[in-house]
Amino acid sequence: MASVQSLLLFVLLIWCMHCIAAPQVGAGTLARIETQPLSRGRKLHGRFLHITDFHPDPFYKTYSSTEKEAACHRGHGPAGVYGAETSNCDSPVSLLNATFDWIEENLKGTIDFVIWTGDSARHDNDEKIPRSEQQIVEQNQLLVTKFTEVFGKDNNINDTDPTNDFTIPIVPTFGNNDMMPHNIFKAGPNRWTLEYLDIWRNFIPEAQRHQFQRGGWFYVEVIPNHLAVISMNTMYFFDSNSAVDGCADKSEPGYEHMDWLRVQLQFLRDRGMKAILMGHVPPARTENKLSWDETCWQKYALWMRQYRDIIVGSLYGHMNIDHFMLQDFKDIRQDTKTGKMQIADTRVSMLENGEMTTASASDYLVDLRDEWAKLPTPPGSLSILEYTDVEENDLSTWQWALELLRVRKKGNKKKGSNGAKKSFFDKIGGPWGERFSVSHISPSVIPNYFPTLRIFEYNITGLEDLVISNDAPLSALQADTEVPINEILGLPDSSVELSSKKSNKKKGGEENGEVKKPKQYKFIVPDSPSKSAPPGPAYSPQTLSFTGFVQYFANLTHINNDFADQEPGPVDEHKLIDAERWKEGKHQGKKSKHEKPHPRKFKFQVEYNTMDDKKYGLEDLTVRSYLDLARRIGEFDQEWQESLETQEYAGGKEEEVEHDNVDAEKKDKKDKKKDKKKKGKKKHGKKSAWFTFVKRAFVGTLDPDLIEEEFGSRTRSSEEISDGIEASLEL
Repeated sequence: MASVQSLLLFVLLIWCMHCIAAPQVGAGTLARIETQPLSRGRKLHGRFLHITDFHPDPFYKTYSSTEKEAACHRGHGPAGVYGAETSNCDSPVSLLNATFDWIEENLKGTIDFVIWTGDSARHDNDEKIPRSEQQIVEQNQLLVTKFTEVFGKDNNINDTDPTNDFTIPIVPTFGNNDMMPHNIFKAGPNRWTLEYLDIWRNFIPEAQRHQFQRGGWFYVEVIPNHLAVISMNTMYFFDSNSAVDGCADKSEPGYEHMDWLRVQLQFLRDRGMKAILMGHVPPARTENKLSWDETCWQKYALWMRQYRDIIVGSLYGHMNIDHFMLQDFKDIRQDTKTGKMQIADTRVSMLENGEMTTASASDYLVDLRDEWAKLPTPPGSLSILEYTDVEENDLSTWQWALELLRVRKKGNKKKGSNGAKKSFFDKIGGPWGERFSVSHISPSVIPNYFPTLRIFEYNITGLEDLVISNDAPLSALQADTEVPINEILGLPDSSVELSSKKSNKKKGGEENGEVKKPKQYKFIVPDSPSKSAPPGPAYSPQTLSFTGFVQYFANLTHINNDFADQEPGPVDEHKLIDAERWKEGKHQGKKSKHEKPHPRKFKFQVEYNTMDDKKYGLEDLTVRSYLDLARRIGEFDQEWQESLETQEYAGGKEEEVEHDNVDAEKKDKKDKKKDKKKKGKKKHGKKSAWFTFVKRAFVGTLDPDLIEEEFGSRTRSSEEISDGIEASLEL
């Protein structure tokens, strides 16, 4: 017996060493680990920067007015030296400079690459100073200059490769304001693909320049032979881009982009690599609204499902609010799964002129909460992780047994724990939650709330000794693989029907008294993961999986030092979430206590860290962890909520990040509010996951009492929130 036990222990030891040191091709870990040191190069830190939506404005003037007619360009008002926080004004160049100075002082030499998700030009928000194409180009060139100052190599005299001028890879993408007219991006090659091919010549691999010129998409191997970041041009998916018509018709650039993405993901899978997807506009989608054309969302969700063995995660900007979203693969239509697609859809855009206002964001967050309330839920108070780990942890097994006993006492008729467990797994796509994927949306640098940036951490087990050569190519894609899209598809022209253009998209059709059937468009469905492949890095913790992120913000009220110590003025907080108004900001109508700017030292500080955050309680950034968080955000059972809070805060009071413009100004003076409580409605506590989600979405700039009033009701719909806003404005 002892010899058998010894043999089993030996086999287990060999298996563990094999999993860490020599993963198999197609497995959920790396296909190969190259650890031989090179003469010149850099080692990995397991961290990268995601930064988005700078919107630099060279016309910004300190102490100008934040009113709509002035837009921080003229007049006298509260616009601070580093920006007018919570207003609709764009970023002063001083904020841009201070942000990159902070990055150089605090992040340089500690991160492996940068993901930069667009909107690097100012908004066209001032009729007296209209935007021009030249301004857009210059403002994007300014951003490239700032990245060069921080991450550029000291000596490039003998280096003739323009893509080898930086110490780490920097991967950019278009935003909807990086072109004119904004939101409009035509099929390429076009004026903007050619312009950015030059502006980003240091970032785009030589082998992919032709593809970028064609459609603005490319990828970079940020860890050669291991990890690629795919820069998608989401303008071709964007519902507000009237120059294109989705991803169903073979003649549309969105169709070509999606198929290019399929080819690249398959190429990376065949090489045993993993991929991070990035873009500007995220694939936001609720029951009635969307930000992408539905045909593009359908293909994207299908691609995420079919390539879930290699996709690490996806990152976006644009919406300015800090949040995440789930793609539910059950929403993939049956026709889509079989390679057929129709154009018709009944959803409307959730964006106003392509932008996310605070009011539309409020409705959107409530829609997310209501959808997440419908997520499958394990019995009782067990988390999904506890529920799925019962076979690996004796304590969890004991909790499982007690939970089953409790449920049975309430009349539950399920037959045994295995049946109940299997039923729940079926609902979430197995023990790893493979029915869903997750998209991360980072808040912005532009201080519509507070300026932010985000540092992701990822698992580099087995890569600690890897040295990346300074001369390593950014892409292994060869020019001869860039074949025309018709050849890539391998389909005859007759296999895809021609479509009408967008102007006819919504029209019905009757001819000779008969209703025309919607046209079907065919496409290639990607292969699913091998049946022997374990869960991918977005589902099971492994090498290259995201382990967490640190969210930073710059408290401009404190830093600008104009109003931090003043008594609060008569600001109607509800106007900050009114869609019909230009946001003048929290300091509207005020004047600085200083004749000249007297700012404090600029710095970013930690708002929260998912790796030690008790409120979100994320063990990692896998889909299962986010499912658990989404379920808690959507959970409305008061008894369960009180139980959760008791567990989370029994160890002591959690430290709060100070937002002195939010809390301090409201401590002494509070306007009397009409009691809107109705019988049968319960409110979330300020420690609930939902309250925290809303507070962090707006980077701590909304007053907690306003959040509780407008978002805290258990049964309050987005329509009721809008009604509440209108009623408050009439008072």
